Amino acid sequence: MTPGAVLWYLVRRAGLLVIALAVASMLDFALLRLLPGDVAETIGGLDATPERMAAIRADLGLDRSLPEQYLSWIGGVVRGDFGHSQLNGTSVGAELGQKLTVTGPLVFGALLVALCLAVPLGTWAALRNRSRVGGTVNAVSQLGVAIPGLWLAMLLVLLFAVQLPWLPAQGFPVDGWAEPGEALRSLVLPCLALGLTEGAVLVRFVRSAILGVLFSDYLRTARAKGLTRTQALLRHGFRNAAVPVTAILGLQVATSIVGAVVIERVFTMPGVGSMLLADVGNRDLVKVQGEVLLIVAAVLVIGFAVDIVHRLIDPRLEVRV
Repeated sequence: MTPGAVLWYLVRRAGLLVIALAVASMLDFALLRLLPGDVAETIGGLDATPERMAAIRADLGLDRSLPEQYLSWIGGVVRGDFGHSQLNGTSVGAELGQKLTVTGPLVFGALLVALCLAVPLGTWAALRNRSRVGGTVNAVSQLGVAIPGLWLAMLLVLLFAVQLPWLPAQGFPVDGWAEPGEALRSLVLPCLALGLTEGAVLVRFVRSAILGVLFSDYLRTARAKGLTRTQALLRHGFRNAAVPVTAILGLQVATSIVGAVVIERVFTMPGVGSMLLADVGNRDLVKVQGEVLLIVAAVLVIGFAVDIVHRLIDPRLEVRV
């Protein structure tokens, strides 16, 4: 694989990412306009005169055509300006940046919990596939997949915040990360609730990937050359098993971002998810479309990154779109 081929592949993948983001922004903008209700009526109230309603629409730009509204909005997004709230005039970008200081660590912490759970347990279950231990790990992971994240979150609160008052049940420090100790304590239960459910799914995929490697021809050849099963797995097996696991991990990160919406609501975390639900209820379209676009962009970028990591792990994969 020549450097030129790699560069051309990256350019094409980046181009597809940009096209996907553009299409997603159009769908985001268009679908939100199908929601019932009128933000101008929300601001003006029931007794607003037609002149007052017309003035509100002009101030919000609602009197322009939909293509003009979209181009104005997406042009600002490209420049890093997500617009301002239609209800209170606050900067959407600034508020999103503040909320990401909660949602970002939550998703990252949940990912660490899932990996710390899935990699060792999945590998152990594969190595002990025909033993009672392997069957137990497999059964527990199946149970974990079946448990709803909302129920698990409430169970963790009951255990570690009510029965054993070690951790806070809700909220986040008002000063945010100015109090790092309290901020971390507030994230423990949400990260566990989200990470355990995602980790249960990932355990099964790690187990399947390792099992596929254990019975492969190249691992048998490595063992025939004198390597133990553990040595062969460490030197040759894990890298090959990482390709399918990385793909699933990318999907798990995406589902964690979506799952954070529910978890933030349960633990009253002031993150992007809570912000999104509140703004949908208020029908603040500018804020909602910015939040949705941010979530979609994160999922698409993760998919792009996973594709690149695949090529780094296994250069034998064809460089084509």
